Amino acid sequence: MNAMPKKNVTKAVFPAAGLGTRFLPATKASPKEMLPIVDKPQIEYAVEEAVRCGIRDYIVITGKNKRAIEDHFDFVHELEDNLKSKGKQSLLEQVNRFSHHSFAYIRQGRPLGLGHAILCAKPCVNDETFAVLLSDDVIDPAYNLLGEMIAHYERLQSPMLALMEVSREDTDKYGIVKAEPAGDGLFRIVDLVEKPKAGTAPSNLAIIGRYILTSDIFEHLEGLTPGSGGEIQLTDGIRSLLSTRPVHGCIVSGTRYDAGDKLGFLKATVELALKDGTLKKPFRKYLIELTERIR
Repeated sequence: MNAMPKKNVTKAVFPAAGLGTRFLPATKASPKEMLPIVDKPQIEYAVEEAVRCGIRDYIVITGKNKRAIEDHFDFVHELEDNLKSKGKQSLLEQVNRFSHHSFAYIRQGRPLGLGHAILCAKPCVNDETFAVLLSDDVIDPAYNLLGEMIAHYERLQSPMLALMEVSREDTDKYGIVKAEPAGDGLFRIVDLVEKPKAGTAPSNLAIIGRYILTSDIFEHLEGLTPGSGGEIQLTDGIRSLLSTRPVHGCIVSGTRYDAGDKLGFLKATVELALKDGTLKKPFRKYLIELTERIR
């Protein structure tokens, strides 16, 4: 096992170079990460999650037509001046709340897979332990999944994966792990495979879009050949990492929305709107009336 110094998790990587084909034509020229859920783009929910965990440095892996992400987390002086002149201080604070954080943007020239996207972050991560957040896996803000994973990492000094039980029919859509129970909702990963063919999955425990990774993942990603879908798969890199150190996973016990899927996106929009202090009462009333009309 490679011994690595104990470090806090202060960096987060947000892969955002995908083509977003499941939401075409909306994503033809706009990033899927900027699709709004209620009044915030998907990627903002992920950044907020990292902020709540004390993470200070954010590395966004971007691609073609993704400039809107950079603009979203930057100052917009014309908008600031307009809001100031109209006395809209609360709105001004909302639109500027990330402007003083440290964002780095790295271009992934071609969408060669999640593993390749993570490898692109190496110059900014260096030898740090880091979090990875996929913005189309939206976690209910009331549930501190990433915080739980960081706490497990700090105790075990082991890379952590977020795991969720899925139906056997859906295992070909995910990275799937073979794992042994390790107590307290934890599993020790024995093996893993990306999108196994029907009937071949080692379990129904799927990896979802939250990871705590140690920097030695990079050397394992660098030696990979393209796997499932002709891409460099992060799952394959973690599988290689297993030969040098333990890897653990924790079960997702709160609400997660698959906002990369149209139905999941709609569910996230409705349920998070029902938790919004301003919207919840009128929106709930509307949904009840709508249900009555379509019976």
